[in-house]
Amino acid sequence: MTESAVKKIAVFTSGGDAPGMNAALRAVVRTANHFNVECFGVWEGYNGLIKGEFIKMGPRSVKNIINKGGTILKSARSLEFKTKEGRQKAFENCQKAGIDGLVCIGGDGTFTGATIFNEEFGIKTIGIPGTIDNDIFGSDNTIGYDTALNTAMDAIDKIRDTATSHNRVFFVEVMGRDAGFIALNSGIAAGALDILIPERKDSIDDLFDTFDAAQKAGKSSSIVVVAECEKLGNIYGLAEATKNRFPDYDIRVAILGHIQRGGSPSCADRVLASRLGYGAVVGLMEGRTNVMAGLQANKLVFTPFREAIKKHNNINEDLLRISEILAI
Repeated sequence: MTESAVKKIAVFTSGGDAPGMNAALRAVVRTANHFNVECFGVWEGYNGLIKGEFIKMGPRSVKNIINKGGTILKSARSLEFKTKEGRQKAFENCQKAGIDGLVCIGGDGTFTGATIFNEEFGIKTIGIPGTIDNDIFGSDNTIGYDTALNTAMDAIDKIRDTATSHNRVFFVEVMGRDAGFIALNSGIAAGALDILIPERKDSIDDLFDTFDAAQKAGKSSSIVVVAECEKLGNIYGLAEATKNRFPDYDIRVAILGHIQRGGSPSCADRVLASRLGYGAVVGLMEGRTNVMAGLQANKLVFTPFREAIKKHNNINEDLLRISEILAI
């Protein structure tokens, strides 16, 4: 490899935490060490840049964290970084510390901040997609998505046990922000009767038709998986409307919530995080900037931040059809 375009880099985690962020952090620090690039951790994301809270990191700084959820550097959403004054402070602190490259682990808010920071001050920035929502364009999967899927599936499996025991209908809400990836895939994996996601125009009549078909098929208990941003309505309203239409149903609501953001990362997330952490450092060394490292078709690719933020991964239409066919 030719001489590195960066000599001293900083890495931080920002926005919502995701399982595998620590694995990505570990990969960044150890890859930098391998190529003799100094590496610093930044405490609490953009807030740490503004406060100048840099921590020198080496291979032993990241021991025994590949299996841990959350982020050892902490994460925060920074309102001050959204101001020009806040970004000016952050840049001055980077200058004082001699930082000439940033690895930003997070989602679209993180990448938006990194884009503006680069455009205003010229510091090299590379992103690693860390979000359970899988809503970042430029990588087939984001770090944390696979673990969140497995957590949701496991929880729905347990809910199914009680639903079957009592002949109940459960409406289960899963996370995903504006995207239905977790709902669709966990719903198929857990054998849900219906899956409601924002990418599809669902109607209450379609939902009722599904319940009618389930009754005719002799189903005595059912699971309906609902994405948290489902446009048809909130989960309690859907459950109430269903109760009014089917008064004999014993209906319950379960909101999985932040349990999906925690826990030990899956094997897939650990490997993905390791590959993208390595890729981010190598990308900076090659002089890349204002891009996100991702995996597409199992190959490392770099996508401009603006594109990663603006575009979205598409829901697989085959999965929608499969979910309907296999439900009853």
